[in-house]
Amino acid sequence: MTRHTLALTLGDPAGIGPEITVQTVLDAAGPAGPARAIVVGDPVSVHAALTVLGLSAEVRVVESFDDLPEEQAGVIDVFDTGVLGDTAAEWGVISERAGAAAVRSIEVAAQAALEGKVAGVVTAPIHKEAIWAAGSEHLGHTEMLAELTGAPRSNTMFVARGKKIFFATRHVSLRGALERINTELEIQAIDEAMRALKVYGTDEPRLAVAAINPHGGENGKFGSEEIDFIRPAVEEMRERGHNVVGPIPADSVFHQLFTDRYDGVLSQFHDQGHIPAKTIDFNGTISVTVGLPILRTSVDHGTAFDIAGKAIADPGTMKSAYLAGAEFAPFADRIRADFEG
Repeated sequence: MTRHTLALTLGDPAGIGPEITVQTVLDAAGPAGPARAIVVGDPVSVHAALTVLGLSAEVRVVESFDDLPEEQAGVIDVFDTGVLGDTAAEWGVISERAGAAAVRSIEVAAQAALEGKVAGVVTAPIHKEAIWAAGSEHLGHTEMLAELTGAPRSNTMFVARGKKIFFATRHVSLRGALERINTELEIQAIDEAMRALKVYGTDEPRLAVAAINPHGGENGKFGSEEIDFIRPAVEEMRERGHNVVGPIPADSVFHQLFTDRYDGVLSQFHDQGHIPAKTIDFNGTISVTVGLPILRTSVDHGTAFDIAGKAIADPGTMKSAYLAGAEFAPFADRIRADFEG
C-alpha cells in the first residue's frame, strides 16, 4: 500500500498548536505511523514545545517536499516557513507576529497539497484576532483555504466515531441561522452532504436531516420551518434518487446516527451538530473541510491560550485529525477530481 505524506501545520505558535502537534508526531506518526508527517511552521516553535513538554527529539529542517529524507524514529521533520526566526512567540499572547506565522504555514501546506506533494493537510488551531492583526480578512481556516485553493464553496464535515455531521449554517447567530433557512439552502446542503459522503468513501450513503423545532415542529404548532422548507427539500432530493430522510427531531436523530441507522446527519445550525459530536467523543471528533480540491482535516477546538505552554493540553483531537488524514489520504485524487475548479 502507498504510504502517504501529510503536512501538519502548527497553528498559532502562541497557542497549544505546537505542543499537540509535537506530541502527535512523536506518539502517533513516525516510521510506524499510518502516514508520514511533515510539520509546517517555524522550527523555533517546535523546540519551544519540546522544552515545555520535557521531551527530547531531533528537529530536522527539510528544504523541499520533493526530496524528503528517510524517516527516523524520534525525529521531527519541519518545513521551515521562515516567519519567527530564532525567537519563539510568547505563549498565550495574541500578536501580529504569531498570526503571520499561522497564516504562512497554512499557505505553504495548502500549496503543497494543491501540487500533489502531500496527500493532505492537518491543521492545528489558529486565533482569529491574531490572523486579523497580521492582515488576513478571513474568518478562519475554512475561508482562507477556500481562497487559496479556488474553491467556490466549502463546508464543514465533522467525523465522530466514524459518523459524519454536516451543517446547513455555521458561523452565524442562531437568529441569523433561522433567517437563512429556506428550501434552496436545504437542497444545496443535502446535495453537498451526499456528495461528500461519497467522495470520502461511503458508496451508498444514508443521510438524515435534523429538524429545527422541538418534536420536529408538531405539525406547525411549534414552528413551521419543517413544513415550509425542510420537508420539501427532502422530498425533492429523494425524487432525485438520494437516500435521505427527515426532518427528524434533533433530540433523537443523533442517537440514531451513532447506532448506525445513518451514515450522516445534516444539522441546521452550529451548536445543533457540535454538541452531540463533542459530547459523545470530544477528543476524537475532527473536522474535515469538504468542497476543497485538497484533503484537510483539523482539530475541532481553539488555541486555548490560557493553558498554552503549560504542558497540559490534551493532544487527543490532533492525533485523531492526523489519523483521519491518513484514513482519507487514499481518496486525495478523488477529492481533487471531484472538487477541483
